Amino acid sequence: MTPLLSTQNVKRHFGGLKAVDGIDFTLYEGEIRAIIGPNGAGKTTFVSLLSGRTEVSDGKITFAGEDVTRLPAYKRVQRGIAYTFQITNIYPTKTVADNVRIAVESRASRMRDARFDRTAATREALSAVGLADREETLAGELAYGHQRLLEVAMGLALQPKLLILDEPTQGLSDPEIENFLALVRQIAKSATVLLIEHNMHVVMSLADRISVLTRGTLLAEGTPQEIRDNPDVQAAYLGA
Repeated sequence: MTPLLSTQNVKRHFGGLKAVDGIDFTLYEGEIRAIIGPNGAGKTTFVSLLSGRTEVSDGKITFAGEDVTRLPAYKRVQRGIAYTFQITNIYPTKTVADNVRIAVESRASRMRDARFDRTAATREALSAVGLADREETLAGELAYGHQRLLEVAMGLALQPKLLILDEPTQGLSDPEIENFLALVRQIAKSATVLLIEHNMHVVMSLADRISVLTRGTLLAEGTPQEIRDNPDVQAAYLGA
């Protein structure tokens, strides 16, 4: 497999707090990778470093063969990294469709193709997450779980090379989670997926490989079965 994203000795310290403390990490094209770990392990800080939302204290980040360590978040979006937040990051007073159109316009500005159909791209993203029938609803009126799906649609509308999902199933019902699993498998046909997730059913069902963080460091990596059987992971996180 071809590496899409890698980090070398990446660190983020907040004073004496070592939120991320020297992680070497490689993500491959077409992979579904899950990041797990106990609360405070540094998971969200780590993906914030990858997306450019947080600056690194030290180390290097490479994406699609380019050193992006010092690139701001919007330039990483232009390179093909889309990040949905642990807490919904939508425009509540705009319609569902208008939220997605914002992402579509960002994609259009990069393409500079007069033939690009913005309306079709918006509907395609909404259909993918099951929100096509709610396009004129104000985003703030959606149930929380549907707001999370709207945020995924906004990420998809960017047509990213890498889609980072932070706690995507939080607030979803069991049937919605099963639909989400099918959605991610579909997304993975055209994009690499990196997700932080606490729901172990989701992690074990989706992930090709799992990375386990604890105290800002990488504890273990492997297939779902390898992680399930790892005694260090059991002690630190799975509680077995």
